Amino acid sequence: MTTRLFHISDVHFGVEDRCALEAVEQAVRDEKPDALICTGDLTQRAKDSEYAAAANWFGGLGVPVVLEPGNHDMPYYNLIERFTDPYRRYRKLEAAVGCTLETEHVVLVSLKTTVRAQKRFPWSDGVVTRQALDHTLARLEQLKEDGRSIIVTGHHPLLGSDDALSNPTKGGDRAFAAIAKAGANAILSGHIHKPLDEVRERDGHSMRMIGAGTLSTRLRHGAPPSYRVISCFADRTISSELRLLHAEPR
Repeated sequence: MTTRLFHISDVHFGVEDRCALEAVEQAVRDEKPDALICTGDLTQRAKDSEYAAAANWFGGLGVPVVLEPGNHDMPYYNLIERFTDPYRRYRKLEAAVGCTLETEHVVLVSLKTTVRAQKRFPWSDGVVTRQALDHTLARLEQLKEDGRSIIVTGHHPLLGSDDALSNPTKGGDRAFAAIAKAGANAILSGHIHKPLDEVRERDGHSMRMIGAGTLSTRLRHGAPPSYRVISCFADRTISSELRLLHAEPR
């Protein structure tokens, strides 16, 4: 038996690619994955209307849904809410359609990579706080004798594309090393709107980084909309199939 997961990211309801979403919906209906994971940026501006569209779409898929918040999922116009309760709307969506996931072959562990404000610009870049990392490491400690694949899920890639350049995710190098040392097999992310699948190393510990592209019209790097099919096997191996989709005409 195998656990099959669909991994999507950066849907950006408000500027979503309807053709791409319909392709994913059809694949879910046809293939019935064990769960669908979305690693953040569910909305474009965290509006109530965008969250309502997200709730309708995710809730209609008919499979378990695992969500992570992205930098776009905190209020953009309502600064009072952003600084006092930035995840209120996200929590409401997660309570309505989201879940945690453990199967015979895999356990998903969340890592928060977003903060309400930073001392740098842009605020869109990732930050892994000590508190967020400790929360993830505590869960990984509970799983250290577990024989299943351990996959961490977060919005921002923990490492930049080039080790010679500054890492856009603050605390990412430290988090990558600690999570890899703790025994995680892979980390799923989004944010950059470009798929990736590579093994990286920090402090002598390696881990696989798997990234989905976007399902929005906000295309970057020449990459079309895309998603991944992640298969987890009994021997703790993980395979990843990238599915590229045609962009919606503009």
